[in-house]
Amino acid sequence: MTASPKESVKELKEPFETILEKIEDIVRALESNDVPLDEALAKFEEGVALSRAGTARLEEAERRIEEILKDGSTQPLSKDS
Repeated sequence: MTASPKESVKELKEPFETILEKIEDIVRALESNDVPLDEALAKFEEGVALSRAGTARLEEAERRIEEILKDGSTQPLSKDS
């Protein structure tokens, strides 16, 4: 599934590793200088959306780690935590 640039970060359900791979692919394509401007802009927008989704995943993991260290809980945190 390729995330559209307009897709909400919350709607991206891909694993962090998949997000990272897609960002790396986008960077390689943009660095190749073989991408037309319109396509490069679309790839850049997709990369920004993926970056935001990855950041959200990392922040979620950090909150969970902090909660585990705080109370020793190993229960999954709710999305609202």
